[in-house]
Amino acid sequence: MADTERVDYFALFDLQPTFVIDSQALAAKYRELAKEVHPDRFSSAPAAEQRLAVERAAQLNDAFQTLKSATLRALYLLRQHADLPDETTIEDGEFLFQQMEWREQLETLQEHADLEGLASFEQELRRARVAIDSAFDDCINDPQQREQAERLARRMQFLDKMFYEVRQLEERLDD
Repeated sequence: MADTERVDYFALFDLQPTFVIDSQALAAKYRELAKEVHPDRFSSAPAAEQRLAVERAAQLNDAFQTLKSATLRALYLLRQHADLPDETTIEDGEFLFQQMEWREQLETLQEHADLEGLASFEQELRRARVAIDSAFDDCINDPQQREQAERLARRMQFLDKMFYEVRQLEERLDD
């Protein structure tokens, strides 16, 4: 990790730039690299070298968090090929309808304090996520399917929010 500028996260971890990665290999390489760049190893070094070590450790952590998360990894892959529009609205009528249905389901589960139903709902979301991840993997390397890959990445982001809301509701209902 000689250069703290634009490091390829996949190359940093000796991984191929693909959506599906070996998470155990990623974690093992992270632990190995973290030992090498840990700022404590540079505590007696000159101030400039200490700052560089802190920057490298922060970059390594950022790279690890990005590749560890399927959604962040998908967005990173998309940004590797071209700028990703900051557009937050999804021009995806079918999925917008699905979002509304899921939000209504979650609201109903909350109103009824239905923990069992919430578990089933979470499984439904997991199945949807697996399908989205698979579809993204199928199209990410095809430049002609760039728009579809972006659409799927936005779906991933929505599902991440839904999983967060489900966890929040579970915690409230468990109290």
